[in-house]
Amino acid sequence: MKYIFFGTPEFAAIVLEKLINAGYIPEAVICNPDEPVGRKQVLTSPPVKILAEKFNITVFQPEKLRDNKKFIKELKKLKLELAIVAAYGKILPKEILDIPRLGSIGVHPSLLPKYRGSTPIQNTILNGDTETGVTLYVLDEKMDHGSILAISNFQFPISKITYEELLKELAELAGNLLVETLPKFAAGEIKPEPQNEAEAIYTKKFKSEDAFVDENDLKEAESGKNQKKAELIDRKIRALNPEPGVWTLENGKRVKLLEAEISENKLVLKKIQIEGEKPRRVESSM
Repeated sequence: MKYIFFGTPEFAAIVLEKLINAGYIPEAVICNPDEPVGRKQVLTSPPVKILAEKFNITVFQPEKLRDNKKFIKELKKLKLELAIVAAYGKILPKEILDIPRLGSIGVHPSLLPKYRGSTPIQNTILNGDTETGVTLYVLDEKMDHGSILAISNFQFPISKITYEELLKELAELAGNLLVETLPKFAAGEIKPEPQNEAEAIYTKKFKSEDAFVDENDLKEAESGKNQKKAELIDRKIRALNPEPGVWTLENGKRVKLLEAEISENKLVLKKIQIEGEKPRRVESSM
């Protein structure tokens, strides 16, 4: 099957590697441009590009998609049957969606139409869900909107799992589901089912202020006076690290809350980083 793969971060790289290992090697991959990373702003390739280069797969990194005549011309040369899109970060315009003969498949780490948008994994943890999954759907010009091809559910221990752990679990699940679904889709054996718009829930990209924990709320959570606040802060720490990063203020200094757990209805901080210092383990509350 001649296909291209759109994706950029770790989630997409895990999905792509599953496809490659199963013999589904794309004609090319499309990812976002390299970006400066860290304090020294070192120009760094995204995970999908690194993986593609390992397998000598052609990489495109267009700044924009819409009205990009040169890029569209290159895609048309490939005589594509399919496109697969996983965590690419941009909505594909119709002029690109129309290129593959069989259309495009979107990969989304939630049970659509729940948690459409950019932060489904974070919202799953923040809201205390005990079940999530991945959805394969027919891509259209709207956000995570097209008819569903396949869904795979995943149950997990909500009191333990972190964003990074859940991301990897769902990426593995998505890769396996694609390998199982692609031959059926190509053979016309799957009838896409429209999403129920009445059940659609949208997510937003989180900012630094969303990850702030009030100092008084933190003290209540640590003391055991407020179990609900303890559970909420614990979920926030597991959902919003490493980005945008959970933080509070203590004596006028910014303190990153990196790890925590609930013990006897109390929030117990396990790892913090005080502004200007290195991250450190803690055995008790601050």
